[in-house]
Amino acid sequence: MLDRDARANGASVRNFGFITITGQARGSMWARARRSREVWREVAAAADIPILHTGLWMTARRPESTEVLAAFMVTEMAEGCRLLSADEARRRCPELVAPDLRAVLESTLELRVESRTAIPRLAAWLESAHGVAFMRETTACGISPPALHTSRGTVRADRFAICPGDDFNGLYAERLAAYPLIRCKLQMLRLADPGFRIPAALMSDLGLGRYHGYADLPAATPLKAKLAREQPQHLQHGVHLIVVQSADGSLVVGDSHHYAPTPDPFSSTEIDGLILDEFRSALGIEPPAILERWVGTYASAADRPVLIDEPEPGVCVAIVTCGAGASTGFALGEEIVNGLFG
Repeated sequence: MLDRDARANGASVRNFGFITITGQARGSMWARARRSREVWREVAAAADIPILHTGLWMTARRPESTEVLAAFMVTEMAEGCRLLSADEARRRCPELVAPDLRAVLESTLELRVESRTAIPRLAAWLESAHGVAFMRETTACGISPPALHTSRGTVRADRFAICPGDDFNGLYAERLAAYPLIRCKLQMLRLADPGFRIPAALMSDLGLGRYHGYADLPAATPLKAKLAREQPQHLQHGVHLIVVQSADGSLVVGDSHHYAPTPDPFSSTEIDGLILDEFRSALGIEPPAILERWVGTYASAADRPVLIDEPEPGVCVAIVTCGAGASTGFALGEEIVNGLFG
């Protein structure tokens, strides 16, 4: 495995570490997420990667949101899920005190790991247990199979998987130019320990309007119209809420979405404020102190969640073109390997 950086430093370590199944787009993405969860469980145990908490609580504060949850519950995607009333949710988590809470969709499927430590542990396990050779600080400069020309010399192989992330100007740039690729920038926060454990990853009404597994249901149309009227600034900046908890009790909270060929590297206090505003509304508590802020980027395409291109025999170019890399990457990896060796 060749990597231009000395260590994982991009989207794979700047995310929530949240393996999301519930709410993934119906069909192949939902199936990939379910398969990836199975692999994550197996790999986490083998590589000594702690699973910090499981499950999802999708909170609903609007009548239109509860209609979306009801519609979701009659689909095949509701396997492993159930609806909690506001009273049931508060009995389970008394700290969830949002006065307008109406219902919670509880899923038992999701996993959460700490990405910044999980990815290095995964690499170390692959190296020690499976003999994977890592060439760090190595840039792929050109390819003419079976030769890959790099900044550290030529590597020869029968098959190549090219996974450039959000770098569209390297190998096979002319092929990638045919796709509507752009980069998505997001803002993330780490908040101090609130003094209690959240029961699962938490999301809110804005997620129901964004995640395709909910948002593509006909019942979501009134909700999306209401969100456009009531929270236009949040939607303008692509803000929705995910809250996950780390081993030390701190909360990873986000995020926002802005699209550009080259996003600027700067965080906005206004956007942080919108994220924290949704945190306050969804949980009913004041956000704890901010401990860290960071910016991430990933590849995005309006017409597909995944790009797989086979420019020549024995070569596959693959990019997750949405924010579901951690949730679907293992399953996508299996598809790539099966395609190269099938």
